[in-house]
Amino acid sequence: MRFASLGSGSEGNALLVEASEGASTTRILLDCGFSMREVERRLSARSIDVASLDAIVITHEHADHIGSALSLTRKYQIPLIMSWGTGQAVKVHATLKADGDDARVRWCRADERFAVGAIELYPYTVPHDAREPLQFVFSDGARRLGVLTDAGCPTAHLIAALGGCDALVLECNHDRNMLANSKYPASLKARIGGTYGHLANDAAAEILGAIDRVKLQRVICAHLSEQNNTAELAMAAMSGVIGSEATEILVATQAGGFDWLTC
Repeated sequence: MRFASLGSGSEGNALLVEASEGASTTRILLDCGFSMREVERRLSARSIDVASLDAIVITHEHADHIGSALSLTRKYQIPLIMSWGTGQAVKVHATLKADGDDARVRWCRADERFAVGAIELYPYTVPHDAREPLQFVFSDGARRLGVLTDAGCPTAHLIAALGGCDALVLECNHDRNMLANSKYPASLKARIGGTYGHLANDAAAEILGAIDRVKLQRVICAHLSEQNNTAELAMAAMSGVIGSEATEILVATQAGGFDWLTC
């Protein structure tokens, strides 16, 4: 199984996950937080045709995650998977019904595993200010990729869900001091730093320290705020947990995400 980010941050998020079974390849796009033209461009840069996607899976309804997902579903007839709450928040059936594309919408629920081709997905709940947000663990039967890009605080449930992964894409949204001293209004600071907002570097480190890391080969710091964090601070927080463990630490950028990695 391999994976690549098309971009990660408040301006847009999309993660490509791919697994092969015999001569067949399964490709899933997790989140689609860019314009349709930009998704097409960024996929093309990875030598991927949009029409080859087997599904678009959405974590929640915020614009930097849902983006052009409905438009891509309509144009390329790609199955669209999300929670019922997310679907209601974006009025998915009303938007797609005119062209009959609502038949391609598939619901998923927390803690109920489902498969798309060669990939099994495990959705799990997270504390975030959305209607029914889910994050996901991907598996090809041999390897596991954990993803956590939007959560306000660690929970026992998400820590259990992410244990035993071979690779982990983990939100390191902000440094608490940088956020506190930023020019953001108090209400936005409270939202970002709240228990239903986004993970600070130290909260991400707490999660990393609590999960089972026996198989963990690499952790990718994701969803970094361009105003309230730096790659150096995020990596330092992860390094403080990893120590001498043979685990690679990388950073996903807004402009380019990261290139293909295996797990």
